[in-house]
Amino acid sequence: MLASLNDPAIAVVAPQIFGSDNLLEESARKFPTPYKIVCKALGGYKAHDYLITEHAIQSDWLGGMFMLLPSKVFTKVTGFDERYFLYYEDVDLCARLIMLGYKVVLNPQATVFHYAQRASHQNFKYFRWHLLSMLRFFVSRVFWRV
Repeated sequence: MLASLNDPAIAVVAPQIFGSDNLLEESARKFPTPYKIVCKALGGYKAHDYLITEHAIQSDWLGGMFMLLPSKVFTKVTGFDERYFLYYEDVDLCARLIMLGYKVVLNPQATVFHYAQRASHQNFKYFRWHLLSMLRFFVSRVFWRV
């Protein structure tokens, strides 16, 4: 992953993520849209956004459970937007990096396991935070510019 950051065009890199069930998590995605979210909620969207091979994949955004970026890039983009709480801060960060002309990359040569809690699927408080962050992103300038 560090070698990927030798390319100054790449701002952030992440490994391939596997869940507790040993299945590939969808951690490299195209930007969400309200339509895509509705389709996913209704069970009509199950495909991965990108085909994972042994080669690096340029993505719209990477899941925030594991991201690597140089501190100077993190500072340049002014870090995470603190208005997001638990959800969508990774989407917003990657969108702002792309708006600055950087690439967002998944490196499938590196892998990690992530034991997701999926609290927003089970607890209304977390679901509410997830929904509010999603809505905040969809009404943001970042979403409309990217």
